[in-house]
Formats: sequence, C-alpha cells, structure tokens
Amino acid sequence: MSQPQLRRGPSRPDPDPHLPHGPRPARIVRWLGGLGCAAAGYAVFQSLVGVLPGSIDGESARYAIAVVSGLATAVAAWLSAALLRSRYADSDNTPVLTGQLTGTASPLSGPGPLSALFSAAYDTLAEQVCVVDDPVRGRLTGWSHSLGESGPGRPTSVGTAYGLHIMLDLGMPEGRIGAGDLVDTLWRLRLPDGGWSARSQGSQARPEVTALVLGALARAGASRERLAAEVAVCEAGFTHELDRTGRELTHIVTTVLRGLLRAAPDSDALPLLRDALIEGAVTDPRRQHRRCWGYRLAPFHGPPSPLHTAQAVVALDRAARVLGGESANGRAAREDGVRWLLACPDAPHDACLDLANLREEVRRPRTDDPSRHEVLNVRHFTASWVVRALLTPGARDIAREDGLEEEWRERLSGAVSAVWAGQTDGIWTWVRDDTSELRRPMWMTYQGLSALRAHAVWVYQPNG
Repeated sequence: MSQPQLRRGPSRPDPDPHLPHGPRPARIVRWLGGLGCAAAGYAVFQSLVGVLPGSIDGESARYAIAVVSGLATAVAAWLSAALLRSRYADSDNTPVLTGQLTGTASPLSGPGPLSALFSAAYDTLAEQVCVVDDPVRGRLTGWSHSLGESGPGRPTSVGTAYGLHIMLDLGMPEGRIGAGDLVDTLWRLRLPDGGWSARSQGSQARPEVTALVLGALARAGASRERLAAEVAVCEAGFTHELDRTGRELTHIVTTVLRGLLRAAPDSDALPLLRDALIEGAVTDPRRQHRRCWGYRLAPFHGPPSPLHTAQAVVALDRAARVLGGESANGRAAREDGVRWLLACPDAPHDACLDLANLREEVRRPRTDDPSRHEVLNVRHFTASWVVRALLTPGARDIAREDGLEEEWRERLSGAVSAVWAGQTDGIWTWVRDDTSELRRPMWMTYQGLSALRAHAVWVYQPNG
C-alpha cells in the first residue's frame, strides 16, 4: 500500500512593520526638556540682572543671585519636562507591531486591530457565500473549498463546515448569513449511505470529513439523537480493517478524535483513539528524548513534526477534559509534547522551522478498484496549530511548573505573529506548490481566526 507523503509548504518573509512617527505632544516635551530648559534659565538670569536694586552690595552679588536663580529655574523646567516625558512614555502611544495584541489599552482608546480583522473577514465571507438551487438536494447555502475559485461556486461539505465554524467563532454579528441555512445545507450534502466526504473523495464517506461536519453541527446545536446515526457511520468506517491508512495517520486520528469529542462525548471509540494516539508517539534525542509525534502513528513514523505534535497535544488535552481524566502514561506523553514544542532550538520564533507549513498526501485504495488509489491533498497551517497547542490549559501549567514561562511566551508570541502575517483583511492565503497561484482555502481562514481569537481571549485583562 502506498504511503502518504509529507512535504514542506512555501514560506515567505514577513514585511518590516511600519513604525509611525511619535505623537506630537511628546516631541514638544522633548524640546522643552532640551533647549527649553536652558532658555528659561537664561531668561531669568537676564531679567534679574536688570531689575535687582543697586542697594545690593556689589556688582558680583547681583550677578551671583541672578546666576543661582537662573540655574534653579532651568533645573525646575528640566524636572517638569522629565515628568511629562515619563507620563507620555507610560501612555498607550507605543506603536503595536503586526501580530502583537495588548491587553492594557484603555476602553476609550478605540478598537484594536483584531476587531477590524474579524469585521473584514465576515464581510468577505458574506459577499462570497454561494447559494445554489440543487434539483435533488434543494437550496444549498455555504462555501466551496476555497474563496474565489474559478467557475460557478458550489457549496461543499468541507468548505461549509469550516464556514459554519467561522460564523460561530465570530458570533454571527447580523443576519446576512444564517446559521440555520448552513446547518440545513450540511445535512443536505450528506451522502446517500450516510456520512460526508471531501470533493475529491467521491461518494464514499470518509471518517475525517464526517467527524469535521459532525463537530460543526454539534457546535451549532444539532440534536444528539440526529447526530447519533452519523456518529455510528463514522465509528463503523474507522477501523483497521476498513481504513488502515486513516488509522495510521496522526492528522486523521486527531481530526476524528476532536470531532467525536464534540458530537459524541460518550462514544466508546474515544478512549481507543486516544490510546492509539498515545502509543504512536516517538522520542526525539535532539530534544532531551522528549516524546513527540510524526505524521504516522505506526512504523515508519516519519521525522518528529511540530505540526503533528501540536495536533496531538490539542486532541489529548481536550480528551482529558471531556473524558474526565487521563492515565499517567497519557499525561506524560501530552506533557512531553508540550515540552518538545517549547524546546525549539531555532530563532527567531516567528519564522523558525517549527512553524513551516506542510502538505500531506493521503492515499487510500479505492473501494471500487483496489488497484487504484484515492488521493487527498491535505495542507497544514502549522503556526495556527502551535498557537492552539501552547494555549491549552495543560501547556500553561507545564510552563509554570518547569519555570519555562518566558520560553512559553516567546514561542507563543512568535507563532501568533506568524499567523497574523499570513492574512490580508482577515482572509488567509496559501501559495500553491511549485506555482505562483494563490488560493484562499476556508480551512486556513478558520484556523487563523480561531488561533487569533484564542490568543485574544488569553491576553484580555479587564481594566482596574
């Protein structure tokens, strides 16, 4: 059986941030603190020489009094200017670099850049939503795999599921897009025998796509009773006998695990998938023999991968909370994954090798012709996964216990900056391999927005 291939995706340097000139009041204060102090002292000196009465004993005494008064005035002016400089330095006038979010701004200082980014993303998605009247399925409302695709747009299961996730993250600010229409569309895109598949996978349901859609439907409030039948389809098809390739890939196992944790938290398959993920970890001698993950859970595992390690950390952290605890071995594996991410030796951390995007080919034998293979191209936005992994409650606890809070903040800040740098007006772009063609996949925009939103929630601090 052909093995999946993993390739590095393209990267591009971040543009130098634009630093605006300092605020006008600060420049005036600096002038007062320099030439202004000397000028004030000299003016007092000249005035006193001219007005002091001649009764003061001696010319030198008059000049001495004038000099002392002038120096005192200059010193007082300099101290006043220094105080004003200090006050301006403490105010919120420092320019915010791209990708940095602050939690100390006054509520009257105006909205931050993230607010504008979310608004722009919603506007673009509302403008490019597809509405199609299908003669068999009825009215479909959603998105294709990528925004701006050539030809007539048509909602797909993957594009619409990620679009629904985005709308839920953004809070559905108004009624241009209705969550109910998106939910109805996903049910109408269900395959005749149950489940969902990607556009390139044909008419056979695939567990990773089914779990993705089920997770979105569960977030949107679909009833457990209606979800149960599709959960059963997902579980039945995700066995070693029916989907050996999928059960051996970290990306697919973690995707199914996360989807079922949302849609069926009491599923009997969840402990089995969690244990398979834990057993599939490898050790890396280059990072203190910490456990981490490659792209495969079975030999050959592939090299240690920041992307797949981050995916495993997120899935295991969520499983521990939903399933009510974890084994000692599971906890040790998850904590090792966090420590492995914190041990990144590369720098700077907003452009290090640990944040390189990846492309993965999933090859499965076709059910109608086992001699041929179905190929699914999966692209990974690595920085967004690193952000999500480092923001898990368990990761923060580990950094605090190990005295690695500074390293944790550095890695997190770098990953957030890398996520921010990949978007334009709230939409993320992937450069297609070996070409200059740009694509704007829905999954990438969802992952970018989700990572920035999670970070914004973490950095928020109420004033006072």
